[in-house]
Parts: sequence; structure tokens; C-alpha cells
Amino acid sequence: MKTSLSWLKTHLDLSGTTVDKMRNLLTFAGIEVEGIEVLGVDSDKIVVAQILESVPHPKADRLSVCQVDDGSGTPRQIVCGAKNYKVGDKIPLALPGASLPGGIEIKEGKLRDVESNGMMCSGRELGIGDDHGGLLILDPSLPVGKLFRDVVQPDVIFDLEITPNRSDLLSHAGLARELAALTGNALIKTTASATTKITKAAANQVLLSAPESCPLYTVRTIKNVRVAPSPEWLQSRLQSVGLRPINNIVDITNFVLMEMGQPLHAFDAEKLQSGIVVRHAMADETIIALDEATYALTTDDLVIADTTQALAIAGVMGGSTSGVTDTTTTILLESAYFTPSHVRRTARRLILSSDSSYRFERGVDPQQVLNASELATKLILEIAGGEAADEVIVAGTAPVLVQDVEFDEVRARKLIGNPDLSSAEMHGVLSSLGLKKISSSDDKSLWHIPSHRLDLQRSVDLVEEIARVIGLERIPSRTTGVFTPSQSTDRAYDFAMNLRHAMVHRGWFEAQTLRLISTAQLSHVLGQRVTIEKAIALKNPLSEDHTVLRPSIVPGLIATAALNIRQGLQKLCFFEIGRVFLSIPNGGSREEERIAFLLSGPAINSSWHQKESPVMDVFHLRGILESLPGMAGQTLEITPKPLEDWLLSAEVKRGSKTLGWIAQVAPARAREINARHPIYVAELTLNALQQGAQGLAKFTELQRFPSITRDVALEVPTDLPSSKIAAFFTAQKEPLLTDAVVFDVYSDPTGQKLSSDKKSVAWSLTYRASDRTLETNEVEVVHQRVLKALVGSLPATIR
Repeated sequence: MKTSLSWLKTHLDLSGTTVDKMRNLLTFAGIEVEGIEVLGVDSDKIVVAQILESVPHPKADRLSVCQVDDGSGTPRQIVCGAKNYKVGDKIPLALPGASLPGGIEIKEGKLRDVESNGMMCSGRELGIGDDHGGLLILDPSLPVGKLFRDVVQPDVIFDLEITPNRSDLLSHAGLARELAALTGNALIKTTASATTKITKAAANQVLLSAPESCPLYTVRTIKNVRVAPSPEWLQSRLQSVGLRPINNIVDITNFVLMEMGQPLHAFDAEKLQSGIVVRHAMADETIIALDEATYALTTDDLVIADTTQALAIAGVMGGSTSGVTDTTTTILLESAYFTPSHVRRTARRLILSSDSSYRFERGVDPQQVLNASELATKLILEIAGGEAADEVIVAGTAPVLVQDVEFDEVRARKLIGNPDLSSAEMHGVLSSLGLKKISSSDDKSLWHIPSHRLDLQRSVDLVEEIARVIGLERIPSRTTGVFTPSQSTDRAYDFAMNLRHAMVHRGWFEAQTLRLISTAQLSHVLGQRVTIEKAIALKNPLSEDHTVLRPSIVPGLIATAALNIRQGLQKLCFFEIGRVFLSIPNGGSREEERIAFLLSGPAINSSWHQKESPVMDVFHLRGILESLPGMAGQTLEITPKPLEDWLLSAEVKRGSKTLGWIAQVAPARAREINARHPIYVAELTLNALQQGAQGLAKFTELQRFPSITRDVALEVPTDLPSSKIAAFFTAQKEPLLTDAVVFDVYSDPTGQKLSSDKKSVAWSLTYRASDRTLETNEVEVVHQRVLKALVGSLPATIR
């Protein structure tokens, strides 16, 4: 919520409170300050000035030398680089000694040997906009020499994150009450109680047919109003908190909303058919809201209607058919209390949020409904004229949502940890927050809770209030951290962090993509295809691009690749560790942590020495997988398994354990994202990867004795994966056999030189002893033994 400091000052004297002090007060009171924006400059050295003369700078083509009237009676010479002004314009002038936002100090000086005694300013330099392209041209009727702070009132805007339980802080009056307790300053003004006569609504005036959703509904008629633009002060107030002025009637309802936290709505009375009906929507009923969108309603939704149609979605947004326009002369001013759960359900289902629903969802003060109507009526009569009805029509009663709370003072001291807190100090804090003491004994007291503090329901709630106000620095720290043994979650976290560090050290970039994807991205899922029916869909998606929970990380990486390709990047090395969401046969779902990789582009950057770099392929990606932490001394088995929508795909195993998938993106899909090189992806289950991790890698010294190699060509069936042959060599118990590498694969589809159902795979076997130089004869014996075992174990023949 955006809050204006100048607006707060109408409720509370904050002259001795700096912006930094207020930020600290709010932060330590549990109100997060997300941002602070300074508007305007509170300085007596920035004035309205008029340009009398402008000539080119003698030594700089882009500069001008201006003579400016600042009201002192003597023209002031200013060197200026802007070009959007003309002689006679009035502009803001910062005199020497002025301080501008950003720490800029204005001094007398020279620009290219020409004296300049001040600076003519743009809006951005004065903190009142982003326009930095020229000077801020002021109203020509402004008097020369007038202080600029009197033209544009300086302000500080606090962007606050209000927790859901503190709905009382969603207004300037509510925040002023809080600051009064924190600073000890008395409130300048409080909201006056309503004095207008109340009349119980007749059935033809207001029919309250859903009291469980709307316990209280009030309406007041105001005739002969003049709809026009709001006065400058009202527009400035709304603009300071990010609201757009519309007309005086609507602006007044928005002002009361931000002033008191009570949403209001004004109907054009001449557009209504008979009286107001507060009811649930009918089946298949629709309404065109003020945002011009049509919304389909259900019987769970509450609407404000007349006898013919729905006029507004209760607590959420008004309808366009009954809204106030320039021709409106009679209005019905609504002020009501709607049950938070009903407003929340409708707003969530319709994906429609407004300033009104934001407050109704969290709970407004039902006892201020009439007070807000009274304030709005007073402002309408002052600004828009007209005659208000002598009575307010009321249907229902205001619910009582708070009750008296017994405060246990002994327990409060124990919880706060400060036995020196006196009863008088604690009672003073509670009184400053608006609570009223009913009775007290030695150890306990009974307190009446104000209607706006819906969060105070138990004694411990009062303890929290005392701790907040006296300050956390007065609460002693007595509990120190204790050692806890490592848990599985700790080990999983450490393993994931080790993976991140390892990938970053290899020159890869970590991506963080959304856990929501579109249904179109389901075709990018690596693994078994996930249909729309099997995907875990959101009930109320925010957009068409975020409709289902991701069953795979790869769709997000492909989208990341597309974004980077559009930015001109060719070498893509991305990885992401995150959670996926999978449906299970019984209709439920489960979550799983995974790591995914995407690789594409040249292996090294081009240079004058090597203009064309080799392109990375699936073997580069396999090498990355085999070099992950915990994979030392282990070999991955890549088993080809066709997957729909992928050019090449294979299952990744370590022994008998399936880790995940590796694949190449289909060329058609790669072309869709304008990729110039093949794209390879892999996705592994983090838990399975961790379970087989071998810990730290172990290094051995370089071999001191030479090796002997033997090449062998095997004729095997075409469907026999090379990983099976590699696994055979790895499983051999021959101490001298240290390595086996495939270096050639040959097949002949015609069947002329080699049967079409066969392929020739050539392997190079390395033999070495750690304590001596091998002799040819002993290597030959071992080699023949290995080949004999190979022929006996696999469907292979020696060529």
C-alpha cells in the first residue's frame, strides 16, 4: 500500500520524525517498508523564474546562455543545455546552495569559461517525474520568485507491505493511529462519529436477501450534484498514492477509501429501476464491470442489483451500466460491510482484484460504515454541491467482531522476558493503541478492544502489541543456538548446492524459471509425454501462459534458450535445480526435485586464430553428467529409448538405477526459436543422483610404465547398444585391462559388404601394469582371454 507522508501529517505531528526514523519505526513494528519515493524538494532555494533572454554559448554548440528573472530584481545568468524552452517561459530555478534529490549540490561556477549562477531544472531533477529531456515548463500565471515547494508540495511516499491480520493499517487514519502509539505524539484529528438520522430500510428501498454475506448495507441519496473534475488538492492526494483522478464523485469515494479504509460506491440513481436488492447472483447471470469486461457469475457470488439486473459485484467492482458519468445529477452513496470470505471467494474466482476487494477480503471495521458515509457526503456537498437526504437508509446491523480481552500481566512479563516492566507502562502502551481498561486487579486487567483491531483476540495478542511498541531492543536475548545433527533435508540441500557450484565453475549459468507453464509447453516435457488431462492444472490461472504446474524443468529451459537466442547469444549452457509436479494414478499428485541441463552452440568462442569453432554435441553433455559431484569412478549407461517429439532420446542409468533422460530437441522445434545449432537437454532426478553419489573424487598418481593397446573389430546386431559392450569391458576382472574406447562404427544398409542387420564396432583396449613394463606375449594372453569371454557373453563375432 502506498502511503503519503504529507497526508499522514494531517492526522499526526511528524515534524520531528525523519524519513529514516519513520522507516525504522515501521519496520521494527512489523510493517515492512518495501520502498520510499521522494516527490518534490523541500527547499527555500528553488524558486519560480522567468527566462528573459537566451543566446548561444560562444564555445559550445549545445549550450545556451540565459538571463533569468528570479524575483530578486537583478537578472541571473544561467548556462543551460535544454532546448525545449522559449524566452518568456517560467521554469523552476535552483539557486546556489540548493540541494536536489540524489545529493546534487548547486554551486556558482563556470561552464566553458562562462559563469553560471544556478541551474534551471527538469521534472526528474526535482523528483516529480521521469522526464529528463528538457526543462519543466510551469504555469505562466505563477508569480516570479515564488518558492517551488509552494507550487508542488514536497512529499515522501512509503510503499508498505501490510500483513493480512492488520487490515486496520490499510488507510492513512489507521496508520496514523499506529504511529501515534510508536512516537508518543497525539493525533491531530480523529474521524468524527456520524450524526445523520438513521432510518430502517423499507423493502422497496433496500432488500437485504443475503445477510450472511452482507450483514449491514447503507445508502444515502444526494440530489443535484455537479459531476466535474476534482479540485487540485484532491487530485494531488490521489495521485500521490497511485490513483488516477476520474471525477469529483468517484475521487471522493477513493479519498475516503484511502483515508479511512472503508470502500464506498456511488450509483447513478436515475439508472436504477426501483430500489436496491442485495442478493446472490442467479445462475448464468453476467455483468459488465467498470473495467468494461464481462464476468460470468455463479450463485455463490453476491451482487448489488435493482429489480431488473445486477449493478455491481459486491465488495469487488461496480458495473458500467450504473456508474457515475458527466450527466449524473442524483447519486446513491453505498457504504456497507461484506463478509471477507465471500468477497475473497468471488475475487479469486473471477481473477478480479480492486482496492475495495483488497480491504474487504482482510476485514474492514463494521462500526465505521456510517462514519465513512458521513465523511463522503460532507465532501460531496462541499465539492460537487447538491442536497443530501436528511436520513441514511440502513438495512441489517453492524456485526460485533471484537470482544473484551483479559490481560495476564504476570505471563506477559515472562513471555517478553523483562520482569521489570511495570503495570503502568504496559497499561500505557495498550491505552496508546486505543484499548480501554475496564477493570484491573493485582495480576490481571480487562480491556475493551476497539472495533478496528480485529486481530486482538487473546491475552498473548496484547503481549505482542506491548513488545512491538516498547521495542525489540528491550527484550533480552537468552536462548542461544543449539547443535542439531544433520538431517536428510540438510544433506539434500548441501548436495544441491555442490551441484550448483560445480556447474558454475564449469562455465554454466543457473536459470530460475517459473513453476507454471502453458499447456502448449507440455510437448517440451522430457520423458514420457504428459497430456493435458494428466497435467496438474490451476483452478484459476493468472494467464494462458501459466495454466499448469510443470511436470518437467526442460520447458522452462527451452523458453530461456529462446529468450537468449533473441538477444543474440549463440553458446547456451544453462542448468536449473527445482521442483516438478507429477500426477499419480489415484488422482493425487507428488513433488520431485530434479536438475535439468540445456546445451547448444559452439564449444569455444571464435577468434582470429580459429574462426569456426566445433559445435557442442550430446557427448559434451554426457561428459558434463559424468563429471558431476559424486560421479567419480562411475560410468553412466545411455540406453536409447524413442520419445515422441524428440529427435534423439535415451534413458540415463547408473547400474540398474534410472536417473533420468537425455535428448536432442527436434530440428523443427529448434527452428521455431531460431536456434542456429542443435539443442541438447537432460533431466535427472536429484534424489536418485544423490543416493549413488560416491563422495569426494580420489586421484591417483600418473602411471610410470608404458601401456600396450590392441584394436578389435566386433560384428554385432545393429540394435545392440555400445553401452552393453562398454559395461562388459568394465566388468572384467583382468588387472591389466585398464581402458576400452570405441573409435569406429560401420554399417551397410545395402547389405553388400555387411549384413544390414549387423554393424561393425571397433574398440581400442589398453593394457598396463603399475609395477613393470609389459611384454607382448603376456598382453596377448590376456587379450585373447578377454575376447573369448566377450564372444561368450554377447552376440558378437570377431572380424
